Amino acid sequence: MIPPTRWLPMPVLSLLLLLVWLLLQHSISPGQWILGGVLAIVIPLVARPFWERQPTIKRPLKLIHYVLRVLKDIVVANLQVSRLILDPRGRMRPAFVEYPLTLKENFSITVLASTITMTPGTVSAHLRLDGKTLLIHALDVGDIQALIDEIHERYERPLMEIFES
Repeated sequence: MIPPTRWLPMPVLSLLLLLVWLLLQHSISPGQWILGGVLAIVIPLVARPFWERQPTIKRPLKLIHYVLRVLKDIVVANLQVSRLILDPRGRMRPAFVEYPLTLKENFSITVLASTITMTPGTVSAHLRLDGKTLLIHALDVGDIQALIDEIHERYERPLMEIFES
């Protein structure tokens, strides 16, 4: 017997594809279920060679803590950016910062870059080809080294513990 992981490598993706197919067709007829089911199995099989290895979450509780920290940081950063924008004196000090990465896995680096971009006031602008430096644009930077240290402690170190330890 063929194990399900061979013909259904990503069951959640397959289910999502089936649901999207049915929604797009505006029909739940048996023919649409069959066609959607075939597509939900075939598309992940065809796309499988292009997927990167899925990360292993080493510390799930730490991941929950990380997500809550990022959500809190997003709210706080929104307030800080609002204050900067509404300040009539216009005291913004924008800067590009080259952030030295200690993360090695592509997935972890992507999560870090996405976290930086989701937090208002900062944007991940470029990842060097060697994967060792992330270029970040920040709206208000007083001390570049303090920003680097803050990103390392708040985001990068926890990601290393969650995905790479």
